[in-house]
Amino acid sequence: MSQKVTISTVAEHARVSRQTVSNVLNAPHIVREETRRRVQEAITELGYRANQAARQMRTGRSRLIAVRIEPTRDGINGSVLDRFLHGLTETAESAGYRVMLYTATDAHQEIDAFDDLLGAYDLDAFVLTGTERGDPRTAWLAGRDVPFVTFGRPWDAPDPHPWVDVDNAAGTAQATRHLLATGHRRIGYIGWPLPTSAVGGERRSGWHETLREAGVDPGGLDRETVDGIAEGERTMRELLAAAEPPTAVVCASDSLALGALQAVRGSAAYAPPAGPPTPGGPVAVVGFDDTPVAAAIGLTSVSQPLGVAAARCVDLLTGVLDGQPVDSPVLLQPSLVRRQTA
Repeated sequence: MSQKVTISTVAEHARVSRQTVSNVLNAPHIVREETRRRVQEAITELGYRANQAARQMRTGRSRLIAVRIEPTRDGINGSVLDRFLHGLTETAESAGYRVMLYTATDAHQEIDAFDDLLGAYDLDAFVLTGTERGDPRTAWLAGRDVPFVTFGRPWDAPDPHPWVDVDNAAGTAQATRHLLATGHRRIGYIGWPLPTSAVGGERRSGWHETLREAGVDPGGLDRETVDGIAEGERTMRELLAAAEPPTAVVCASDSLALGALQAVRGSAAYAPPAGPPTPGGPVAVVGFDDTPVAAAIGLTSVSQPLGVAAARCVDLLTGVLDGQPVDSPVLLQPSLVRRQTA
């Protein structure tokens, strides 16, 4: 019969103290990265499994955090949250937590889910996604002293909770500067309806302010529509029918960009790109979120650092739960992934 693996066994194998192993399991943020990695390797190699019931009694925690999974949409932009959830689950597991998923179609249904989950499970905290103006979820959780962090900034001040976000305006600004550098001056924009989408407003502002700073008139080439491939195609056809159509377009999502690309390729003036786009050539199209579809079809798109965002959310959350000072807010920079369409 094989010998039982204990914390002492792990400590001896990793050449650290029992307290260090305990810290890696219960408060990994206070352990140096090199030491934490050595202990994690020993845990994996030896097959050590912590006694969760004993840990919960000792710490008063369930080691469970909950996050919403988005409803299925067009199969393109849904992959964005999937990547975030994957990173969140991996990072949380390394910190000794498990992720519980739940569904909700809107903020009020999500609050009902909070109430149900807190009544049925001993949850430690929540990670909220998709923040908007007038978001009632944060006030509900804060009013009940339930720990949480948000992937998405608070849009109504004051709201001092810890959050991680991606600089959406910087993403569309990068895309617009790239198009300006390649010679485009009539650069359109297809985005989400304002003012309902706070994120959409940020993405539009990056496009608009970059053109303004470059002394380029947007020329009424921006359009609003709900998200979707069909909507992007319809809206792009409207822009192409203008007296002075755009030579390039920045889109708020890859779904809209895919629709725009279909409209461009379906127009009589379209010819497949050969080399860098020029103002006299095919209409350049840029998306946002760098989904797998974008990579598959060669769509230039803005990429969000979703794995980093997930890891920082877990860092903030463990800090909150351990009563430690947290580094918040955290604003991450996106990057432009250049491909054939722009």
